[in-house]
Parts: sequence; C-alpha cells; structure tokens
Amino acid sequence: MLELTPVLILAIIFGSIVTMVYLGVRKKERMAMLEKGIDPSAFSPSMRKGAQSLKYGILLIGVALGILLGKLLAATEAFRFEEEAAYFSMIFLFGGLGLVIYHFMAKKMFGNDENKSLKD
Repeated sequence: MLELTPVLILAIIFGSIVTMVYLGVRKKERMAMLEKGIDPSAFSPSMRKGAQSLKYGILLIGVALGILLGKLLAATEAFRFEEEAAYFSMIFLFGGLGLVIYHFMAKKMFGNDENKSLKD
C-alpha cells in the first residue's frame, strides 16, 4: 500500500515551485504594464459585491457534500472504497462541481462582458 505522506510532500514542493514561478512572471508583467503607462486599476478585477462570497460559499458547500458522501461511501461495504480514496475523490468532485456551478451562475448574473473580469 502506498504511503500518502511522500506523495503529499512532493505535491506541496511542486505546488510551491509553480506558485513562485507564477508570481514572479506576474510581477514582471505588471511592472512592464506600469512602465507603459497602463492604469494600475486593471490589475484588480472589478467583481460585483458578493461575487467572491458566492464563489467560496458554493465551493465550501461542495466540499461539505463531498465529505458527507465520502463518509457514506467509506462506511458502505457495497462500494468497497478505501476511506482515504472515498474522502479525497468526493471532496475534489463536489468542490470542482461547486466551482463549475459558480461559473455558470456568474455568467448568467453578470453577463458575458463582465465575465472576463471574474477570472482570478
């Protein structure tokens, strides 16, 4: 059986490296834009009031549903899921589903023209 600790450590290290590279590139892009005289307000997306809360609320509801369904799958012998696999798969599935639902809700609420500013 595969130990989970080395996999998590590698994922954290890889994620940290990718994040640092991304932030460095983003900083260079912003500095170049400032040198060209582009307005700094272009850096912060103009979200409608409550849109950020809506996104995180739907995400957390999806994660909570994933935890509940993961517990149900782990406890039911008919499915024969390992406890870790049941929890992680359901959390990611329902968390991702929550974000997809938010995308379509934001598209409908704010329209196509402002949807470009909703990207994080």
